[in-house]
Amino acid sequence: MPVSVLLVEDDEVIRRSVALALERYGYGVTTAEDGLTGLELFREGRYDLLLLDVMLPGLDGIGLCRRIRETSTDPVLMMSARGDALDVVSGLEAGADDYVVKPVDTSVLVARIRSLLRRTTFRPDPAPDPPPDTAPDGPAPLVFGDLSIDTGGLEVFRAGRPVALAPTELRLLLEFAAHPGIVLERQTLLRNVWDYGWDGDSRVVDLCVQRLRKKIGAERIETVRGFGYKLRR
Repeated sequence: MPVSVLLVEDDEVIRRSVALALERYGYGVTTAEDGLTGLELFREGRYDLLLLDVMLPGLDGIGLCRRIRETSTDPVLMMSARGDALDVVSGLEAGADDYVVKPVDTSVLVARIRSLLRRTTFRPDPAPDPPPDTAPDGPAPLVFGDLSIDTGGLEVFRAGRPVALAPTELRLLLEFAAHPGIVLERQTLLRNVWDYGWDGDSRVVDLCVQRLRKKIGAERIETVRGFGYKLRR
């Protein structure tokens, strides 16, 4: 089955051109021209990715993203006509995984979509066969204070309670957990978590770290000024 995309864009020319371009790449595209219709379609269907314009009538893209995040961790890619800092920050704070600035070249848009889909599809490495007398319980969880990470089941617990993380937030946490106590630069995180083969906007990292801190504890991830972030042991 083709990858399904929900495209919410109020400009008819842009909406039709983006939909046709994505369909040429083999995506199945459902479109909406305003935020409320987009929210209704989201609730009625199942989509692999949501592509939302920031400026929408009725319910804007920021509000729509927030409503989606109330019930879903589906990957969200925001589109901004201006690329203004306020638009970008607002979209990422609302829970978007990434953003593109319009007008965007089709090949760039498809590359960002593919990158987002790759990092939201987890394929843990298979565990080696256990010794004959050992029960196949899987890898031991990673524990950092009251934070426990089940790398096999891709579940996170804080003080014994499950923590709901969006896919990009989970990938970011797993990257930190793989290098506890080691400072990771923003560009390193963009390459390893966001799958960027080029220099990206470090605000994406900063805002995702901010969201992650709210869920696992602000003290757990330390800012090392001028360098990046590290997970406290």
